[in-house]
Order: sequence, then C-alpha cells, then structure tokens
Amino acid sequence: MIKSNYFCIIMAGGIGSRFWPMSRANYPKQFLDILGTGETLIQQTFKRASRFCPEENIMVVTNKDYVPLVKKQITGIKEDQIIAEPARRNTAPCIAYASFRIMSKDPNAVMVVAPSDHLIEKEDSFAEVMGFALETAEKDQSLITLGMKPNRPDTGYGYIQFMDQGDARVKKVRTFTEKPDLELATKFLESGDFLWNSGIFVWSGKTILHALEKHLPEMYQTFDEGQDIYLTDKEKEFIDRAYPSCKNISIDYGIMEKADNVHVIPSDFGWSDLGTWGSLYTHIPLDKENNAVVGKNVILSNSRDNMISVSGEKLVVLQGVDDLIVVEKGDVILICKKEEEQEIKQVVNNIKFEKGDRYI
Repeated sequence: MIKSNYFCIIMAGGIGSRFWPMSRANYPKQFLDILGTGETLIQQTFKRASRFCPEENIMVVTNKDYVPLVKKQITGIKEDQIIAEPARRNTAPCIAYASFRIMSKDPNAVMVVAPSDHLIEKEDSFAEVMGFALETAEKDQSLITLGMKPNRPDTGYGYIQFMDQGDARVKKVRTFTEKPDLELATKFLESGDFLWNSGIFVWSGKTILHALEKHLPEMYQTFDEGQDIYLTDKEKEFIDRAYPSCKNISIDYGIMEKADNVHVIPSDFGWSDLGTWGSLYTHIPLDKENNAVVGKNVILSNSRDNMISVSGEKLVVLQGVDDLIVVEKGDVILICKKEEEQEIKQVVNNIKFEKGDRYI
C-alpha cells in the first residue's frame, strides 16, 4: 500500500567516470539511454519509484549543473522535488540534506534512497520488496539495505555479510567489505552468507537523523542549523554556504559500517548497478562470438568476447582481438582490456590532470 508519508530520494549527481567516454561531466550516464530502451536511466528510476511512493514525494538530488537535465527528462516534476547540490560531497551529505528537508515537510516520513543509474529487470518483485522494506522501517528503528545474491566473484561491488537467522526475511548485518580482490570475492561467494551491496537503503526519517547525529555529528549539526530555513526562499543561500563545508564521505563509510542497527533484506529482482562497461556487457544480446555491440557501424572479424559501443557515424572494425572494451564517443576513443576496466576511473583522472576538462 502506498502511504502519504512514503518518500524516495533519487541520487542523481554523479559523473559516472567508469562509464567514460559515453558518460561525460556535462551529460553523465543517468541521463543516457544506455540500454537502448527508449528511456534514460533516471526516467526508469523515477517511474519505478512511483510504484511504492506518491509521485509528488519523489525527490531528485542532483548537482546544480544537472537541474536543467532533470527538468527536461522528468515530465511534470516540480521545483520543490529537485534538490540541488552546490558541490560534490559524496552520498552522506546528499542523503543528510535530503532527509532534513523531507523531515521539515513530514516528521513521520519513511524513506527509500536509490541511485538513479541502476538496472532493475524484475520490476514487480522490486516493488514488492520496497513495500515490505518501507513497512518494516516504519515499525522498527532499523537502517535497512537491500542485498543481492552474488552469482560471480565480482570485484567491482561491495559485499554485505549477514548473520544466519533461519527463515527470517530481514537479517542483521555482520560486516561490510568494499570491493575485495578476486581471491577474497571468491571466498565470499563460496561462503553463502555474503550479498552484494546494492546501495539501496530504507529507513524512517527519525532513524537516519539519529544515526547522523551519533556517527556524523558535525554533518548533523551543519544541516540541523537549517531547521527553520528548509522549504523557504532562504534555503538556497543557506545550503550554498553550508554544503561545501561537509566532509566528503559515503553513507556506507560514514554510517552503515558503524551503526549497530543495520539490517539487510536478501533480494532477487534482476539488479545491476551498471557501474562499468563489463556490467553492461552482461545485459546486451551477444553475437555468436560473444561480442556485445551497441551501435550500427561495426564490423567484427575473428574477434570474440568484446564490448563495443559506437555512438557516431565512424566505421569501427575489429580484427583478431578478444576481450576488449572499445568505445567511441565524439572526440574520444577508448580501448581497454575487459579485466582492467576498473582502471578507467584512474585514467580519467590522469586525463583531467594532463589535458584539462575538455575530454571529460
């Protein structure tokens, strides 16, 4: 049942540098139709959220530079549903700001926090899990995360270890591990008590504010000073001044790994964070040589297991190569070994240092 105090915070401020060069600073991946479905990732996320909370209660938190893109892509969204960050400070400040603002609107709010760039294949199952999670969070003072059963030892995901509580649907979290190496990820997979961390959270407003006060007291104090300012014409001036002073830290490191009231709901709804070209490879139809191709102007000869994305009119020919990521976008061509795709983010940082922002 959709309740009037259910809210969803969609985080849409990231650059998506591991999806470079398709994802660029002025047009990041959440605003792209990565999968060729006719809808961008943020449009899909907004539509999914409307299945478990009132549409007017869906808040999009994004960088101030992306506000025009949000307005363009989400038809009918209101000004007070877009929360503009004046600076990039990771997920903890983003969630803290949105939570304080929502609590000013509804002190009994229960919230879902969801990234804007994930793939959900089983939408009915997802909506059912979210409904259950919201009901649980409304009754219990728990910080809830959704965990996905891993099917491979992926080193690009964070992992959650849960305590064995029999058939209980909600399980207490034992540990978090961020992006282990292959050997450790393989052990996690074999143990059976580890899940992928989806980065989707559910909690009541009161519970998350209490956690912020306990574990990130300086950040809590920063936003608490705006209690009488949120939803007024003075909010922007306050946030422009206060937000850049916040510590750059994720909600995982800042709260979830420290709190003792964290629980996980093991779930299966066809989830992928689409964080890398390799994750996209698993969701695109393959040709007989296991090549995944996005774009029309591509010729392959004696080439296998490649991920190719072509956006322009250039003819791209691959001859006698295997296990590569090849991406053409505007003035950039990326060629990378699939097993080394985690290095793309560092490559982007190096390019920015050497060439400036032109190619980023």
